[in-house]
Amino acid sequence: MSMWTVLALVAALQQPRAPVPAPAPIIARDSTLDRVAREVSSGLRCPVCQGLSIQDSPADLAVEMKHLVREQLAQGRTPDQVRAYFIEKYGEWVLLEPEPQGFNLLVYALPLLLLTAGGYVVVRFVRRHVDPGVPSAGQGR
Repeated sequence: MSMWTVLALVAALQQPRAPVPAPAPIIARDSTLDRVAREVSSGLRCPVCQGLSIQDSPADLAVEMKHLVREQLAQGRTPDQVRAYFIEKYGEWVLLEPEPQGFNLLVYALPLLLLTAGGYVVVRFVRRHVDPGVPSAGQGR
């Protein structure tokens, strides 16, 4: 082999290779849309799971419902309109926190009423069983 052949082979090996195509740009998701979709999804009950929101549920139906929430928000519907859609489809049961109106107001008022009634019963019981005529410990004879 001649020196020119060796130099030609070395030069050929030194040629730049074809450029590697750049990876496809990652399209940034709309963080506001995602945040609102998570908020709405967190307030909707999964019909399959007991006590989980569709945001937290791994069930297939919950995943479909999350996609539907995001899709409706992307179409320009408001969070209240999306909730109304699911209430119409599944009933008010689908809300993890029912709206405080009508019969649902009882859900918010009942704990306060029970606490007040319990306090009243305790006070009456203590007053009835504490005898004011008996001196307490530490008082003189």
